Amino acid sequence: MMPLAAVPLSTLTAGLAAGGLLVAILATAFPRAAQGIGAIGAVLLAGLTALVAVLFAGEPEPVTRIGLGGWEAPLGVVLHLDGLAVVMLGMTAATSLAASLYAVGYIDGPAARRQFWPLWLWLWAALNLLFLSGDVFNLYVTLELVGLAAVALVALAGSPSAVTAAMRYLLVSLMGSMAYLMGVALLYGQYGVLDLVEMAGLVAADPTIPRATLLAAALMTAGLMLKAALLPLHMWLAPAHGAAPAPVSAVLSALVVAASFYLILRLWLGVFAPLRVPGIGMVLGTFGVAALVWGSLQALQATRLKRIIAYSTVAQLGYLLLAFPLMAITPGAWKGVVFLAVAHALAKGAVFLAAGTLQRAAGHDRLADLGPVLRARGRIAFAMGLAGMSLVGLPPTGGFVAKYLLLDAALPGVVGGTGGMALAVFWVAAILGGGLLSGAYVLRMVAPAFHRGAPDPGQAVSAWMVWVPMLLALASVLLGLVGVPIMLMLGHTTGGA
Repeated sequence: MMPLAAVPLSTLTAGLAAGGLLVAILATAFPRAAQGIGAIGAVLLAGLTALVAVLFAGEPEPVTRIGLGGWEAPLGVVLHLDGLAVVMLGMTAATSLAASLYAVGYIDGPAARRQFWPLWLWLWAALNLLFLSGDVFNLYVTLELVGLAAVALVALAGSPSAVTAAMRYLLVSLMGSMAYLMGVALLYGQYGVLDLVEMAGLVAADPTIPRATLLAAALMTAGLMLKAALLPLHMWLAPAHGAAPAPVSAVLSALVVAASFYLILRLWLGVFAPLRVPGIGMVLGTFGVAALVWGSLQALQATRLKRIIAYSTVAQLGYLLLAFPLMAITPGAWKGVVFLAVAHALAKGAVFLAAGTLQRAAGHDRLADLGPVLRARGRIAFAMGLAGMSLVGLPPTGGFVAKYLLLDAALPGVVGGTGGMALAVFWVAAILGGGLLSGAYVLRMVAPAFHRGAPDPGQAVSAWMVWVPMLLALASVLLGLVGVPIMLMLGHTTGGA
């Protein structure tokens, strides 16, 4: 029998894509056994993802392209595995495994389990396929699968607010998808190919940028910003994340919005790279700073715990848009932004899962009345505090390393004494100021644990709902100690010089 280490990386990559689909199909076909299939499948998918990452790190030339059925582009469907894809797959596996184990204790009743697990496994499979897709049309297909599964998961709670939030999310998602698809049609009409690598080469070789390409870039970027809830196209996020079940909120905030941002970054590192000019970066960066401020202010005013966390996602996503102006100063600044996305996924996943435990124990998530439960459930308060440290950017967490990388990318513009020094100072101030605002709303979340009063543990909750948030919060801290391997992987990204 061949050892797993001897299996080619391309075979394991194809197996990861197929494995996610197989687990989702089995859970759909056998809904009564969906929880068992989902829990076992989650462990297997996470292990397979880890193996792919280890083999990728050990290859001297690890970037892998796989033509399904032996058909290469432009005729066939191509899977593309590079450093950026591996990091996103790893982020997805870690957060999804935690959400799956948490759901074992959180999702009650046979009917709820039959509904939740197939949808959740289809969402995970679609995310894996999205990160591995190598052409713009299959990215659209996988993006639609992600959106439809996410909308159905938001509606699972069944309350009027959940259904309303899901419908709003669906309409916004469809608008974003249509804008993206129109951009795909324009690009295909202009260049006659769909493969990302081939299209990037054709765009780069064209001495003039056609208007169709410019319009496609605008449509696709705007559509993806809408799906990623990047300000000013963020109006659907807080209601959807606040109304969804806790494991769904964690995945939406950690992974689904990050998937749309991944596509923005992938396109602007490759196909649209010749279009990158300082003006575009400045506009996107300004939106990012506005998101940092507005999302933080809303989090400071919200009265319900899950709403605070949802608005903090709007704020934290603002950091991602800073990739574009910072790349004008330091071309590799996008790596720090990707690291920040990973740190955010682990920390925000932990905070949302901890909030779900508190909500289940107390029967509500009104922050003013959560003090007794927080004081009685020290592990959950500790998990929220640990994950909050990463959101703020305190050492030695992953959030600290990510924000250090962003500052390191911005500082050459400050000390260089060039004409862009004022803008570089503005980006540095935004990064530091965003950390202070994060500290304010994180303190709001954990402060009731330190108020005087009698503790009250509330209703009993599963051990999964206590220990999984703790482990994910610890992972957000430990991420700060393993930053070098992740940055090395990102060095093997197509178009990401």
